[in-house]
Amino acid sequence: MNQTLEEVVSLARQCGCGHRHYDIPIEQMVVGREAFARLVAYLRHKRYERVAIVADDHTFAAAERSLCDQLENGSIRYTVCLVQPDENGDVIADERSIVQVLLETPNDVDALIAVGAGTIHDITRFSSYKMRIPFISVPTAPSVDGFTSMGAPLIIRGVKKTIQAQAPIAVFAHTGVLCQSPKEMIAAGFGDMVAKYTSLADWQFAHWMADEPYCPFVHQLTEQSLQTCVDHIDDIAAGGEQGIRVLMDALLQSGIAMLLMGQSYSASGAEHHLSHYWEMEFLRQKKRQVLHGAKVGVSTPIIIEHYQRVFWPLLNELEKRPKSMDEATWERLKANTASIRELLESLPSPERIRTMLAKVGGAIAPEQLGIDPQLVERSLREAHRLRLNRFTMLYFLNELIFVE
Repeated sequence: MNQTLEEVVSLARQCGCGHRHYDIPIEQMVVGREAFARLVAYLRHKRYERVAIVADDHTFAAAERSLCDQLENGSIRYTVCLVQPDENGDVIADERSIVQVLLETPNDVDALIAVGAGTIHDITRFSSYKMRIPFISVPTAPSVDGFTSMGAPLIIRGVKKTIQAQAPIAVFAHTGVLCQSPKEMIAAGFGDMVAKYTSLADWQFAHWMADEPYCPFVHQLTEQSLQTCVDHIDDIAAGGEQGIRVLMDALLQSGIAMLLMGQSYSASGAEHHLSHYWEMEFLRQKKRQVLHGAKVGVSTPIIIEHYQRVFWPLLNELEKRPKSMDEATWERLKANTASIRELLESLPSPERIRTMLAKVGGAIAPEQLGIDPQLVERSLREAHRLRLNRFTMLYFLNELIFVE
């Protein structure tokens, strides 16, 4: 991370935004080749004698030898729950996976250890929360920024819902393991960071137009994480230890920013809603899933294009209130027109986003992910409904001015 946990906590306490900053429950965060040795030392310090590892076949294989050897050498007893995939071979954070973890976890474990990427963490986060025991994060790929978050995006009866659960009490990311992760997962992590361009813009817009809680310090932390990835894109694309560490640190810092707000405003906007909408459609069609970061990476330039295409004519024609817009919204829009113009102009071009994604080996178009143009168009009209309590520009365009 660009700043240590202690520095972030100290700066948050000095923040004058007026909004509550939540305590960070993470006691230790290690990114490096010594991560698993430090994990065992941490378990012994906590006097945890028995833990349950939650993983899938692939993530457990990625960390098994070095992790289990360290646990055995440290006299830490452990059990392993390998979450089973669905009929398409995908591990899904749904009811079946959660019930499997709850059934297979012994009653006397001191903590769960999530060994995997985003899905395994979401399953473990929710399960440990319901069992009222802590969990520890062991990322096996730098693929998402949700390792440290409280929110667990789950599929419940086929619908994507983010449920507030708990953050890990510690994170131990072994760079040797991370560097062996598939290139598409590294690209997905970069895609999740690129998505901050639109999530931060949505958050700023929501603050102006709907008085959503906003914190300049949290915004800065997230923006700093994004810029660090952009500045080191060559290192990340190379896949060496330096680039992977930069990406992992940025993902963790973005997660810490979410923790401070107690919500994902800074890291999840309309681009995430499109991703979740596409995921649900794939589930309905029984199609294999696509990496979350790949979807939000692809959706980011789509959202930028949509915002710039629709907002410019709207902002240029404010002399007369549109019939579909109430007067209070119109007055607020007029009052913030200059700021919104500046915000839209600050976004990078869609072409630049796609060039960056291609450089790290990521997809740049929905078709590459099996997402057809009709699904994209439908998601631009409907995806905001997945989270109606999250005010975004997409929500504004669809619900308050009814753009066709």
